[in-house]
Amino acid sequence: MTVLRDTWIVFKRAMLLSLQNPAWVIIGLIQPILYIVLFGPLLTQMANVPGFPPGNAWNVFVPGILVQLGIFGGAFVGFGIISEWRSGVIDRMMVTPAARSALIAGRVLRDVVVLLVQSVVLIAVAIGFGLDVPVSALLLALVLVTLLGAAFSALSYAAGLALKSEDALAPLLNTLALPIVLLSGILLPMSMAPMWLQHVSDVVPFKHMVDALRAIFQGQIWVASVGIGFGLAFVFAILCLWLGTQVFRSQTR
Repeated sequence: MTVLRDTWIVFKRAMLLSLQNPAWVIIGLIQPILYIVLFGPLLTQMANVPGFPPGNAWNVFVPGILVQLGIFGGAFVGFGIISEWRSGVIDRMMVTPAARSALIAGRVLRDVVVLLVQSVVLIAVAIGFGLDVPVSALLLALVLVTLLGAAFSALSYAAGLALKSEDALAPLLNTLALPIVLLSGILLPMSMAPMWLQHVSDVVPFKHMVDALRAIFQGQIWVASVGIGFGLAFVFAILCLWLGTQVFRSQTR
């Protein structure tokens, strides 16, 4: 119970900071909405191109954008932890009896809540453009966004505390961002890519998460791709949370 209490205290503090400066929440939502508004309509003209999955183009495009929001919505929170470390906040927290796992869990929980709010707004905008899926599919999409957001949030905190430099963290994130976006089929399905590129993308776990959401949005819940995608997301989240906790604990040594 002590860990849960400490997690709640850290969460409340982190959420209060976010509410005091909601600009970052809005900024984080602008990019995916711009993709919906500016890039999404182009896909409606590509629905009949060979290799494009059957069905509503929005049911293909929106799952990728949700995965992108989960990944990049959590990936950049590490800059905040660097600022907290530099100002001495982390050092002061480390001398308290709070559980080290709670110090990261509370922050991750705040990030997940923010991502869920952003996801709901994004889905509402997409519905206005033509997205048509059952509520059950939307709920499963939010579960996947939660897992991805928690994973990348914990990973970003771990990287930020380990590097302790924005100049080091920024190029690391930018280097990872390009292959993730291109090889995960977030913007365009990998079924439209050459066969060799499809084989390369098969080793990228996020591609399978995108495929899982697209299958769900097409009404195919009980298929292997859904189990694989959600299984990978769950394992990835557990590993990242464990890694983040270990990095927090190392700060006391």
